[in-house]
Order: sequence, then structure tokens, then C-alpha cells
Amino acid sequence: MPSPEVLWARWALVAVLEATTEAEESTRYRTGCWIDDEGLHLDDCGCTWWTFSRVGEGRWVLFGEDESSACKWHTPPVDMLAGGPDWLPHDELRDRLDGNELGCVYWYEDGAWARAPYPDDLDDDGLDCGMSRFVERDSALRLLDEHVRRDGGTSAETLMAHAEAYRLTPELLESLAAPADGSTPDLPAMTRALHRAALTARAETVG
Repeated sequence: MPSPEVLWARWALVAVLEATTEAEESTRYRTGCWIDDEGLHLDDCGCTWWTFSRVGEGRWVLFGEDESSACKWHTPPVDMLAGGPDWLPHDELRDRLDGNELGCVYWYEDGAWARAPYPDDLDDDGLDCGMSRFVERDSALRLLDEHVRRDGGTSAETLMAHAEAYRLTPELLESLAAPADGSTPDLPAMTRALHRAALTARAETVG
């Protein structure tokens, strides 16, 4: 896993690029990537959903599930909250557990990622498959290619570099973004998402 700041930057960048006013105003179930007051979300309207949140200074939580996760099917059951700190969103996580909707939980504190201990025979909790699109830089760039102009082959790299340095601006988005469907970028919605994601701040200031 990369640092939470890098993971946040890559994921938030996709959420910014996918932001539309229509999606903001919709009360229907959302898919794709988006950001709200809870944090970053990913849902493919299938078997993968994730939430990533900043929880105070130097604290982050990542939870969700992928169809490859073996945690919730393991016998005996795996306590995915074992050893978790008090600041985790325990009420939501336990509701997810009770609904059999949770595949794994990771948290970050004191400079390190952590999770509950797993049995020796559990080798896949869904994290690799679910998060590889952001964890692996090449995968993240391929994902960005769907949202940027193809006029020199460096747009995705440029956007990624600015996002990871927390120096994105609406002007950069306007100059580089190009929705995959050929439509006009919804710059007002993207700008609102950009400020919500705090990608205009330096990485040192976001937690």
C-alpha cells in the first residue's frame, strides 16, 4: 500500500474528473468514484465497493469489499475489527458486518497501515483486486487515460503528478480533462469536488 496521501490523491483525482452536477443532484444510487463529507467512495454497481476517509491528524480508514474477499466466508469467522483503534467508525462498520457487507478494514496511524490478524489459511481479503487501480501507478494512469485529452501522451502523467503534489487547479483541469464520452467537462462540479478533496493543498497539510 502506498502512503494514504498518495492513495487519496490518485483516487480523489478520478473522483474529481468524474464529477458532474447531475451526479451531485441525483438521489439515485451512485456508481463510479465520488467524494462527499464521509470521504472517497468507489462502487462498480456489482461486487466491489470501498470507502476511504481521513479521521483526524495522521489517521485514515479504508474499508469495503471485493468479490474475491474470503474474510466474511471464512470458518471460523474473522473479526475484522480486532485490534482496531477507538477512532474507527465502529457503528457503521458493525452495521456492515451485521449485513454481511464488509470484506476487510484497514487503518493508518503512527505512520503505518494495519488490519486485524488473519488465519494462516486466508490469503485474499479483496484488497489487491479492489485497490490495485489506485495502488499500482500504471493502473492508475490507464484509468486516467479515459478522462484526459490525448494530444501528446503526457496528460495523464501531468495530472497525476499535480495531484500527488497537491497542486491541482481548476485551470489545469480545464486544460487537460476530456470525458471519455466526448462531452464537455463539467468544470463547476469538478472544481467543487477538487476543493472537497483538498488536492489544491500541500500533501503535508491534509493529514
